[in-house]
Amino acid sequence: MKIDIVTLFPEMFESPFGHSIVKRAQEDEFVQIETVNFRNFGKGKHRVVDDTPYGGGAGMLLKPEPIFEAIESIEEKSVRSKKRIILMDPAGKKFDQEMAEEFSREEHLVFICGHYEGYDERIRSLVTDEVSLGDYVLTGGELAAMVMVDATVRLIPGVVGNQDSVLEDSHSTGLLEHPHYTRPAVYEGMEVPEVLRSGNHQLIEEWRHKESLRRTYLRRPDLIESLDLTAEEQSWLAEFKSEQLSQDEH
Repeated sequence: MKIDIVTLFPEMFESPFGHSIVKRAQEDEFVQIETVNFRNFGKGKHRVVDDTPYGGGAGMLLKPEPIFEAIESIEEKSVRSKKRIILMDPAGKKFDQEMAEEFSREEHLVFICGHYEGYDERIRSLVTDEVSLGDYVLTGGELAAMVMVDATVRLIPGVVGNQDSVLEDSHSTGLLEHPHYTRPAVYEGMEVPEVLRSGNHQLIEEWRHKESLRRTYLRRPDLIESLDLTAEEQSWLAEFKSEQLSQDEH
């Protein structure tokens, strides 16, 4: 996969992408990540990339020319690749695990990171996706792009050594991930559940599935609404609700 990031602050990406899984993914050539500073395409002595909005208003807007020319430079270097061009925008579709999985199957991703008050509207004609990290506003699109790239790259087959661990991630199955334990078996009076020490893999998988559902019900009940639960899962859910009601009464 090829990833280009169009930004005014390419140095911001050096540390996050120079460590851990994303670094190894680049070294092992699963992904090639480059930044394009669209300041280089600004006009005049000071390489201006922003201007005041027509009709007045607070703040500055990114001018169309530097962004268009930055995208053109990417096109010239990768003429044959099929590109998905993603605009970082608080008004865009909210990024989630499903979108990360979708992005991980693409050949070439281009992230456009805005700054200042917003974009000249004509910039949107370049993009295939407008995406937001969440319902809040950051000072720029760089942090959002870092998160999206990290979430995407780890899903590329081969990047994470144990692919099963990726498939079991929270949100990948529609449920939050079950609790995990490691040695020692007892610490500060807290014990690892006996079933996990039983060696019975069928019981262990059942326990993990049930605890994933329990954790989702307790922490993110909104996720359950979109799931088609089996009869067994519905029985577990009724059990959790009964337990919670009993706790509330006491």
